[in-house]
Amino acid sequence: MTTALVTGASSGIGAATARMFASQGTTVALVARRADRLEEVAEECRRGAPDSRWWSADLSDPGSAGELALAIWDEIGPIDVIVNNAGIPLRRPVQRLTMAEVERAMVVNYLSPVAITVALLPRLLERGTGTIVNVSSLGGRLGITHEAAYCASKFALAGWSESLAADLVDTGVNVRLVLPGAIDTEIWDQPDNDPADYNGPLAPADEVASGILAAIDSPNFEHYVPDMRAVVEMKTKDFDGFVAAMRSMSNKSVSNKSVDES
Repeated sequence: MTTALVTGASSGIGAATARMFASQGTTVALVARRADRLEEVAEECRRGAPDSRWWSADLSDPGSAGELALAIWDEIGPIDVIVNNAGIPLRRPVQRLTMAEVERAMVVNYLSPVAITVALLPRLLERGTGTIVNVSSLGGRLGITHEAAYCASKFALAGWSESLAADLVDTGVNVRLVLPGAIDTEIWDQPDNDPADYNGPLAPADEVASGILAAIDSPNFEHYVPDMRAVVEMKTKDFDGFVAAMRSMSNKSVSNKSVDES
């Protein structure tokens, strides 16, 4: 029997991933802030994986995040898969960002996943097995208009994951980077965020959950869900063109906002 630790498990991608793990008999340790939502997801998980449990925690303190990960291992047993999924949005032009906001995005989206990994890595290495799945974002490969702080945190997670994967070659511990695109989750409706410029289709969270489980069994490091790799490749071939497109989107957003306010 395997055990998976999933952060951000009370809704969206995290909840869908936890349910999918449990449906295959994997015991799930669920972590998120909202205890009531966690209990609901855990109850569903226990139908397929009776030993699944939840821990309510705010991952805005990396030190506490690492300590929690160790405590979960001690209570539930060895963890085979870590899914660092918890994250917060931050949609606001850089002209209106505060350092406190930037730091919070960096802590939750980057430093806490790193802290969980650093805490559990010695135990994974001692066992010689395990998989670390870091859920970044398409915004971890593309600088998106009005999402500088969010993208910075997700770029950092992608870079950390790349180096981590290289360092852990031949250790038995695998690293997978999952980069979701526009997904139908609560991230679009969070308070203290500007409305998103994007108004296109949204993929279901279950699609990303399936991608995460597939990534674990895949030999490949990087996984786009849905597959938006071509957009990233286009950016790398014509960075100036990509920036021009983002600038145009930003100008259009400002223009529409002015019309709405008039």
